[in-house]
Amino acid sequence: MEISIGSLDSLPVGEGRTFAIDGDMVAVFRTRAGMVHAVSAVCPHAGGPIADGLADNEVVICPLHQHVFELATGCSRSGQPPLRVYGARVTDTGEVLLSTRVPVDA
Repeated sequence: MEISIGSLDSLPVGEGRTFAIDGDMVAVFRTRAGMVHAVSAVCPHAGGPIADGLADNEVVICPLHQHVFELATGCSRSGQPPLRVYGARVTDTGEVLLSTRVPVDA
């Protein structure tokens, strides 16, 4: 099952936003390359707000301790446990849908 979080235009390019999805906090990013990625919104290291981190086309950097996570896989490039990855897609009408199923662990 999927849930709409709004239009693609509501996600600023290069930034993240946090959404509550079935009791989980999910950070959604729209990259400059036009991709949409969704990962757990809480850093496993110290609970940092992942959506507030710096992001590019491949990674997000947690704003608390600068741990680096891959947006596509959730894998850490700095030795931390991975973020959970959620399915995210954009419809032909520009609506962003997130999967409400069990997340895919990296």
